[in-house]
Amino acid sequence: MTPLVSIIMGSTSDLPVMEKACQLLNDMQVPFEVNAFSAHRTPAEVEQFARQAQQRGLRVIIAAAGMAAALPGVIAANTTLPVIGVPIKGMLDGLDAMLSIIQMPPGIPVATVGVNGALNAALLAVQMLALSDAAIAQRLSDYKSGLKSKIVKANEQLAELKYDYKTN
Repeated sequence: MTPLVSIIMGSTSDLPVMEKACQLLNDMQVPFEVNAFSAHRTPAEVEQFARQAQQRGLRVIIAAAGMAAALPGVIAANTTLPVIGVPIKGMLDGLDAMLSIIQMPPGIPVATVGVNGALNAALLAVQMLALSDAAIAQRLSDYKSGLKSKIVKANEQLAELKYDYKTN
């Protein structure tokens, strides 16, 4: 299989957060790869990865980083593929990482999800892929329908709660 999505993290300490993205892509049957690169410790490898990503068949890159969080921006500077940044909670509850990722200069966009928002990053990647792949689009639609059914079930459970002054 050729990966369509690449999940990159600054170190394996980010894996507990990024596993949610891995699981969603797996559930959606989207081929993906997972690697660790550091914008500060392996800058040449990050640049090489980003420059070769499109020719390797990748369509979207999800890049997670904490603290200075330079990784998503460095990748975006070296590819024309969409890059989704995932700020990792760390020193300042992830605010430092989030601000680093969202404050990209003009011409170097990085889509950014919430702190530790790996699941949403994977969903955004799937939505991008669904634009040109009907099978992925159907799986995404099924997933979204499943979200609705969870809320319907929750309301059924809430209706069972009994309080003297509860009106519904």
